[in-house]
Amino acid sequence: MEDAVTPGLLQGKFIFKTLPNGNLDRKKVICTLCKAEMAYCRSTSSLKYHLVHKHSEAPGKSVRQTTMLECNRGKPISPALSAKLTNLLAQWIAIDCRPIGVVGDDGLELLLQAATGDPSYKLPARRTITRRIHDQYTAEKAAKDVKLAGAVCVALTGDHWTSFKNDNYLGVTVHLIDVSWELHSFALGVIKTEERHFAEACARQFLDVANQWGITEKITTIGTDGAPNMIAAGRILPFEHLPCVAHLVQRSIVMSLRDGGFDGVLAKCRKVVGHFKHSPDNSDELNAQQASLEQDQESLVQDVPTRWNSTLAMIERLRRNRDAVHATLAQQTHKLALPTNAEYEKLAKLEKLLEPCKYVTELLGGEKYVSCSVVLPALCHLLRAMKISDDDPAYIVRFKTAFTKDLNQRREKINLEWLKVATALDPRFKDLKCLPKAEREIVWRKLSDLVKAEEPALQPPREENPEPPQKKTALLLLMGWESESDDDTPVDNVVERYKVGPCASLDQCPLKWWSEHTAVYGKMAPIAQKYLGTPATTVPCERLFSLAGHIVQKKRCSLSPHNVNMLVCLSDWWKKER
Repeated sequence: MEDAVTPGLLQGKFIFKTLPNGNLDRKKVICTLCKAEMAYCRSTSSLKYHLVHKHSEAPGKSVRQTTMLECNRGKPISPALSAKLTNLLAQWIAIDCRPIGVVGDDGLELLLQAATGDPSYKLPARRTITRRIHDQYTAEKAAKDVKLAGAVCVALTGDHWTSFKNDNYLGVTVHLIDVSWELHSFALGVIKTEERHFAEACARQFLDVANQWGITEKITTIGTDGAPNMIAAGRILPFEHLPCVAHLVQRSIVMSLRDGGFDGVLAKCRKVVGHFKHSPDNSDELNAQQASLEQDQESLVQDVPTRWNSTLAMIERLRRNRDAVHATLAQQTHKLALPTNAEYEKLAKLEKLLEPCKYVTELLGGEKYVSCSVVLPALCHLLRAMKISDDDPAYIVRFKTAFTKDLNQRREKINLEWLKVATALDPRFKDLKCLPKAEREIVWRKLSDLVKAEEPALQPPREENPEPPQKKTALLLLMGWESESDDDTPVDNVVERYKVGPCASLDQCPLKWWSEHTAVYGKMAPIAQKYLGTPATTVPCERLFSLAGHIVQKKRCSLSPHNVNMLVCLSDWWKKER
């Protein structure tokens, strides 16, 4: 006897055909979706085919509406977008100093799949990224070559750096002012060196870098720190040598702290800071005290001998959190020798003395604006800040005396002749009030000689018996001296006009001023580009080494010197173009 309920196949999608007598025909089935009659031979293959091709439905699955996200999936990204993503990945790795191995991260691949809507997107291989980075370096270097080829003169800074792997590298940066009076600063390379840093070897290394870029004949100055080997190398090289002014100021500070008797109180500060820096528990207790006193939760700062202005940062942070520090230490069994009230007053006075030093070092360390012409006014400002007053205690008098004496001695060792001309060419400081009156006229005579030396190269050869330009001369007399043609203006008149002419405002960029007055003082323009384009410090190289330290890490110390140079240069170039 047959079942009362007609049995079905494939979850009821098909049922057996019912005969007139009520029995089931086991050899024929009917589709419940379209009522089609089909033969059945104990196999459901033909039935599944019917469901898929006639009803777009896989057997055994429920029917539901497709979501918008599913509609977007399955559409692969275009080859152009894929190539763009590969280039951007290579650029990201170079700019932010990421290891190339990030292209193997599954999380990054999932992120890009979600961003592109293509679940089939695969990250490029390491070899592909490496090849793209090499191509991008070649393209960027070609652009830098064009920029250097159009420059009339350039200035260099250089210094040595030791990597985590204990390899020695020479970092070199270039600085120039182009025809549009824009200041450019970028890296030339971080080159691994094998020789000891003797003066002859250092000089040869600088020349090798200059020859590689084809700028040997255009170099005017090279800036280095005050190391004896670098100073000796500067004497060997056929360029002007400029010691780093920020290094000189820092050395004067170190000498003055010792002579001023600040070693004892600074030693106490270092121990207090170290007590909290080396213990997470002590640091947490300090943060709790800061919160109870409604202060910002900030950690203390430890000074480092090689880090400029770190002593000032330590004093500022400790004095600001004095109450929280004392309250925290009072609850602990460990006893430290804390500064007394008199010593805190001593630190407050020292803080006021170090603030102008910090201002000067930060001012002279910029590479996006003219800094060479600011050196002498900045040093003059420092010396005025260190003048002794009647209210100064004995230890402040000793500090100011030692600082003034040491800075004056070091000032004589820098290239004063170059700095004086650069200051005179800056419209903000061309009154030369930072120099004694007896030296000012000497500087102007030197500038006149420099312009006369440039004049044959600037002017085309003239005929032996030219006709006197009577009409033109009369017109110039009517219009005034500011409309004079640069070709017909005597050199002495040009320098004298610039010397006594209207001065730029203190907040105006000297390069902008020169771009607006090139037509009037055209004969002095090449001199201004030459002197104002020189950096005052080797801070650009210091920043380059900080960048290299992010690249040559413990996990990446096997990087080849060629790849180190390429990655550092790319990161430096792209960051400065953003």
